[in-house]
Amino acid sequence: MTFEPLLDAPIAIRIHVAAVVPAALLGAYLLVRPKGTPRHRLLGKIWLILMVVTALSSFFIHQINMFHGFSPIHLLSVFVLFGCWGAIVNARRHNIEAHKRIVRGLYFGGIVGAGVFTFLPGRIMNKMAFDGDEIVPFVVAAGLAIALLWLVSKEIWRRRRFS
Repeated sequence: MTFEPLLDAPIAIRIHVAAVVPAALLGAYLLVRPKGTPRHRLLGKIWLILMVVTALSSFFIHQINMFHGFSPIHLLSVFVLFGCWGAIVNARRHNIEAHKRIVRGLYFGGIVGAGVFTFLPGRIMNKMAFDGDEIVPFVVAAGLAIALLWLVSKEIWRRRRFS
């Protein structure tokens, strides 16, 4: 593992990574810890700020130039911004089920799902984590995809069983 590709990257990418890494860790913590406590509310606000910084910083990253410097991943950033707003609104309205659904979508789609793609060959995170190795990222991505599918199917099964 080497940090050189990240240290050599443009400032927007460094800001993006500096926001998304703690968001990933804090989000995982929030998902497994008790909800509704003062600690949850405080850490949830910090998490949402990190998610907004992550999404906003992505608009200054133009490495995949499909349409005037933007790519489909930038649509995800728009959804993350709207999702953050929706999470806040629903929490304040005490619509906890909608809040949970939005936050899970933000975490698993915005961090886990998008994060898998950052490890594709040629991307900065691939160069950092695998030092340019072409096969290992596919094995890791496949493992993460299988784990994500398992979690989603488990959640769907749980909802069907209790509805």
